[in-house]
Amino acid sequence: MSVGLADSELFADVFEWIHCVREYLEHQARCGTTGLPRDPSGGRVASPAPVLTEPPASMAPPEPGPFSETKTVTSELRPRRVEVVEAPDVLSQSERAERLKVLQQSIVGCTLCRLHEQRTQTVFSRGTGSSGICFVGEGPGADEDEQGFPFVGKAGQLLDRMIMAMGLSRDEVYVCNIVKCRPPDNRKPAPEEMATCKPYLEKQLDLLQPEVIVALGATAVEGLLGISEGITRMRGKWKLYRGNIPVMPTFHPAYLLRNPPAKHPVWEDMCEVLRHMGKPVPGRAKT
Repeated sequence: MSVGLADSELFADVFEWIHCVREYLEHQARCGTTGLPRDPSGGRVASPAPVLTEPPASMAPPEPGPFSETKTVTSELRPRRVEVVEAPDVLSQSERAERLKVLQQSIVGCTLCRLHEQRTQTVFSRGTGSSGICFVGEGPGADEDEQGFPFVGKAGQLLDRMIMAMGLSRDEVYVCNIVKCRPPDNRKPAPEEMATCKPYLEKQLDLLQPEVIVALGATAVEGLLGISEGITRMRGKWKLYRGNIPVMPTFHPAYLLRNPPAKHPVWEDMCEVLRHMGKPVPGRAKT
């Protein structure tokens, strides 16, 4: 029997209709609706799907909604796509170090403020911060600008002696500054310069997640917390960075070089930091 073009089109429509019905019935079976057996030729089970009369005991009943009469329990069992963002506090020490290195490289060529015009290089940080303590200073000086690390001059050497007196090694603490480029003539960074550089510092601290921040001098407190107040009034009094990281304001080591008697209150501040962290407090330091 010959089949004409019209007959072929009719057969195609019939097969398409059958295919749609079959897909519909299979969908109903997946939803727990009774119906015709599935076609065994498709590689599926040929018996009717069971009727699901009530949800399993481990599941709460579905909430009513505008389409609650057609809502099925099986839809609740489907896994949902969840965007997982790894928090900084679950990063390993090596992962944090790698991300901090990437951040450091990203600011090498920064030209967002005028401090870049006379710098030799950006000054990012030193140390691992494995002790949980982060020291934040004002900005790089001449020695730091030359060597590329913070607190390497005379003030930095005094800071190192303070750190060792606390029973820590130089590498166990993390040291950085409010701004990453040396201000001309070691002047105080301008408010707009601190504001421009602050996102870099915030990202550093987000990755580092220190237990305690020691703010060295009034400029460090201002850059961290936005508080403009004399350091003599603030030192030794706990503050909070972003509401959850304790900050201990104290005198800058450069100030101690000019005023040696101020070493004693600074040592008291360092002892308070150790007590807060549950670390042993050594005897009085000789710095």
